[in-house]
Amino acid sequence: MRILVTGSAGHLGEGLMRTLRAQGREAVGIDIASSSHTDFVGSIADRDFVDRCMRGIGAVLHSATLHKPHVATHTRQDFVDTNITGTLNLLEAAKRNGVGAFVFTSTTSLYGDALVPPPGAPSAWITEDVVPVPKNIYGATKIAAENLCQLFHRNERLPCVVLRVARFFPETDDRRQVRESFADANIKANEFLYRRADPQDVVDAHLCAMERAAGIGFGRFIISATTPFGREDLQQLHDDAPSVVARYFPDYEAEYARRGWRMFAGIERVYVNAAARQALGWKPNYDFARILECLRTGEDPRSPLAVEVGAKGYHERSFEDGPYPVE
Repeated sequence: MRILVTGSAGHLGEGLMRTLRAQGREAVGIDIASSSHTDFVGSIADRDFVDRCMRGIGAVLHSATLHKPHVATHTRQDFVDTNITGTLNLLEAAKRNGVGAFVFTSTTSLYGDALVPPPGAPSAWITEDVVPVPKNIYGATKIAAENLCQLFHRNERLPCVVLRVARFFPETDDRRQVRESFADANIKANEFLYRRADPQDVVDAHLCAMERAAGIGFGRFIISATTPFGREDLQQLHDDAPSVVARYFPDYEAEYARRGWRMFAGIERVYVNAAARQALGWKPNYDFARILECLRTGEDPRSPLAVEVGAKGYHERSFEDGPYPVE
């Protein structure tokens, strides 16, 4: 079966291409930018280009997108063209060509304001049942694209699985205060408790979704590292996160102290991946416990795939105040 990977020059797209080809599968990469993992260069907003690339394809892994880092540098129309029109072009071509599985890479960013609890309230427990409240064009267009996937399953019987992926990119944090207060590795380690995933686990989730798409029909799933927390922890997580973490990981403070690291004072949301693990048969391997073990042994906590793909950035130019301009 030939597998079409969109966004093959990006973080996830390259990870998918590397993994599929290492497994001996026939993968075709497309992207607007050329790369060693891109077979055809063009825009998914170009209907004819998409039609040509879809011939003979059995499954689609659609990771191409304009991201949050592009909100301040691209127009709203750019987002509509890529994230909505591009997804529509792919769905229509997939249906015409009898594709058996369509996996769409969405984002936890679309939850927007639903991620921030009111003052004094417990931290937000984020499952697939939480209603998104997008706060920018990125979130709005990803929701629209998700709904197109649902529509094509409902009306065209195209098996579609939507993966709402947490942050997995290696670039530095976009929040200036956080960057200035914590080492980058410290930030990322903390985030594995509630909002981050390793690229290998994200790739594995996509391959599991592709294999199970026909049986699922349509579904939306959160893809993030498995959190150790439960609902009963939410108020204390909001008020005093270090004490909650110490309860689950009594030795974490010593490991952090050796490096001059700190836990965040409060954690305002927790992503829950239980539905993805159950429905997709997905078994993520990278979590906070693994991070701690790597700190103890001196190993690199990143997967080999994460190291291979590395950091790419999102723009051709650099910016003085952070990895990208914030809207």
